[in-house]
Amino acid sequence: MLVLKGIGMGAADVVPGVSGGTIAFIVGIYEELLDSIKSINPTNIKLLLKGQFKAFWEAINANFLLSIVCGIGISIFSLAELITYLLEHHPILVWSFFFGLVLASTWFVSKDIKKWNWKSISSYIAGIVIAYYITIATPASTPTNLAFIFLCGVIAICAMILPGISGSFILVLLGKYFYIMEAVKNLDFLILIVFACGAIIGITSFSRVLSYALKNWHDVTISVLAGFMLGSLNKVWPWKECIETYTDSKGNIQPLIEHNILPDQLVPEAIALAFLGFAIVYVLEKISMKKSN
Repeated sequence: MLVLKGIGMGAADVVPGVSGGTIAFIVGIYEELLDSIKSINPTNIKLLLKGQFKAFWEAINANFLLSIVCGIGISIFSLAELITYLLEHHPILVWSFFFGLVLASTWFVSKDIKKWNWKSISSYIAGIVIAYYITIATPASTPTNLAFIFLCGVIAICAMILPGISGSFILVLLGKYFYIMEAVKNLDFLILIVFACGAIIGITSFSRVLSYALKNWHDVTISVLAGFMLGSLNKVWPWKECIETYTDSKGNIQPLIEHNILPDQLVPEAIALAFLGFAIVYVLEKISMKKSN
């Protein structure tokens, strides 16, 4: 089951606009994920260096982490080609499904806010504004040296564990989404290893900050995260008009900068898929509530 949840996170991370952190929230593993990542610290690493493998394995909740990481890896390497194909040939249908999924997620995450006051409301609005600004930012032209690829890994992984802020879209803004996707499809191990090293450094550092915030300022933190998710809906709106394109490594012209337009085609199909995405989150939420009770 954990591997399947990891597959869901990986599938979301492949799409520029949907966060793997959103999926982790939906399937009820978000705080455990943060705590497990946070447990990879110098104290527990000393256990490994002393040869106390069992104690180290248990201390970092490795069964959980390994299952999630395997699921994410399976999803990214198996779905990268499929997701990019669907986004290219059926973008409205793909974005509609994720629009319903993110909308439902925003609702359920907002329900976790125990007390609405000026702090939680202002934090919610701040989250919306920040996420919306990120979605309208213009992608940059950036270098391809290994140091910058490492930095991209650090930044993107922090976004990936934030519900509502897509690590893939951050890579688009950094001008490296298609570069990394090509590396995944072509198994360019040098690029992937450097990117992964940056991701490991980023996630082990940022998870501590986020876990601390959730424990000490729960409502404010959840408000910001819910705001991120609501603000990110601008990016996953299904109907778009292309403003600027780029040419990929195969010579195909792909959209780079788009802006939202009113629904003009495939409206019934899009509504049906949005409802499907919403329904999936609703069912998962009800299942997790029954388990918690």
